Amino acid sequence: MMTSAAHDTGTADCIAIIVAAGSGSRAGSPPDDNANRPESDHNQEKQCPPEKQFWPLAGKSVLAHSVDVFLSHSRIKTIIIVTSAHNLDHVKSQFGANDCHVIQGGATRQQSVYAGLKTAADIDPTARFVAIHDAARPLLPPCLLGTMLATINDAVAGVAPALPIADTLSSVDAQQNIDRIIDRTPMRALQTPQLFWREVITNLHQQYADDPTFTDDCGLALAAGHTIATVEGSHQLRKLTHPQDYAMLKAYCSNANGTLLTTGYGMPDIRIGNGFDVHKFADTPGPIMLAGLSVDSARGMLAHSDGDVALHAICDAIFGALADGDIGHHFPPTDPQWHAADSSLFLKFATERVRARGGQIMNLDLTIICETPKIGPLRDKMRARIAEITNLPLGRIAVKATTSEKLGFTGRGEGIAAQATASVILPDHEDQFLPVPTAPE
Repeated sequence: MMTSAAHDTGTADCIAIIVAAGSGSRAGSPPDDNANRPESDHNQEKQCPPEKQFWPLAGKSVLAHSVDVFLSHSRIKTIIIVTSAHNLDHVKSQFGANDCHVIQGGATRQQSVYAGLKTAADIDPTARFVAIHDAARPLLPPCLLGTMLATINDAVAGVAPALPIADTLSSVDAQQNIDRIIDRTPMRALQTPQLFWREVITNLHQQYADDPTFTDDCGLALAAGHTIATVEGSHQLRKLTHPQDYAMLKAYCSNANGTLLTTGYGMPDIRIGNGFDVHKFADTPGPIMLAGLSVDSARGMLAHSDGDVALHAICDAIFGALADGDIGHHFPPTDPQWHAADSSLFLKFATERVRARGGQIMNLDLTIICETPKIGPLRDKMRARIAEITNLPLGRIAVKATTSEKLGFTGRGEGIAAQATASVILPDHEDQFLPVPTAPE
């Protein structure tokens, strides 16, 4: 039911279906040990190589990479993982507690997708969209789905990521001799996730349930006369089919810490941003907000929002790394909706601006400058709170404090200052990742 265009609403309206029921026989045995292979009650299954969706990749399984990206996206309502019967218990134990529904698939990919679509209709018939993704494509750029959701409209049944073909294409005869050269200009390699209006693709799967000729969902929609739009795909969405694919996927990852180094073609774009903020003490009594914590203070803070000078400095550091304005641009102090606002909302927004461009925050370094309150006893709690807001590991958050040796307004106890540095890594072609979020209502 295509009732309206699907521009970025910020509303959760899409269900993700991850197809992870294949045997992965062409991929062979995993290069690493078998620690991640699922348990099976059948001796014959135990002698087979573990399926590629459970292979280790940058600190977690191939399947977990896709699950994590979908879980972090604001438009995803829930995730359905479709797996084989003998892996059902294993996948449930790994992902069942993460708002994921794990179901048994069919003998073919088409049957597995249809099973996922029927489950989606049962779970939430109000969801407008469904994103169908192959678990064998683990390195899903965080913002690709947002780009697709901003592209789909009433004129199309779906949207798919597509890459131009770089190699010369040819047709060969029965003797494997080149028969002719094919014009590659209009050719594209289709990838997943493929995004559809949920009711449209569900009805098509029901209509073609007994036809095994379709290799993916776009082919099914095209056969029924629908139009499918495309957005630019990503080389990191390489499908794990052969052993050499595994080596290429590992090359996109940092083996040291399991983070994705690039979502594009080459070296990442590393950015450094600095932020500085000041707030004056008020004549009213405290407490004050500082680094996301309510801190005892003889005097409150004079500010339009909650006056959290530490979080404001971090926000500006992140915006600086992105060349994306400053906190006053995104949250004007003249706007009454930000009166007494919780500054953690500002920091969450800044963090999402990074992720919306396919990037990652690598570390945050905060220095608080004041005579009072004493920061040392609060340091670890502040680090933990900032890590919680940004969803970063604690080891990437630094909080320091200093006085100004009784000099200046901070030395006279008139206010608090804070400065912060943020390092951000962006894909080398991050400008394709649009739109980015707007300020929360």
